[in-house]
Amino acid sequence: MRRVTRNLLVAIALVAVALLALGALPGYLGSGDPYYLTVEPIETNDTAADVNNVSHRRYPYLVGAIESDDGRSGGYQTGPYGMKEWFTHTPFDEVDALTQQVPNASTETGVRVRRDGEVYHAEVIRP
Repeated sequence: MRRVTRNLLVAIALVAVALLALGALPGYLGSGDPYYLTVEPIETNDTAADVNNVSHRRYPYLVGAIESDDGRSGGYQTGPYGMKEWFTHTPFDEVDALTQQVPNASTETGVRVRRDGEVYHAEVIRP
């Protein structure tokens, strides 16, 4: 193999390894106080996003909050320099996705969701 070809293959392999590391590493980084997705049961006839068929894989913070005893999901810490948000799923992503799917379910601080006949107000907080 020619030297130029070998160097090119080594460079491509290094770039691939670096990109894989960037995809996996940010999930383990975190700084500052955590954010939580909270849900609170409410009584309303206003529009709410139907989340009966959402999976825990797609909405881990929302489903975790609804199924928890205290209505709060697991914590999410932001990463240094904002890079973690580029590579990981956040509770902000879940609220944004629901407000885009059902704009009328949006509130000033979050979104209304309906699951198993119960309506909740979901919002991201930082205690």
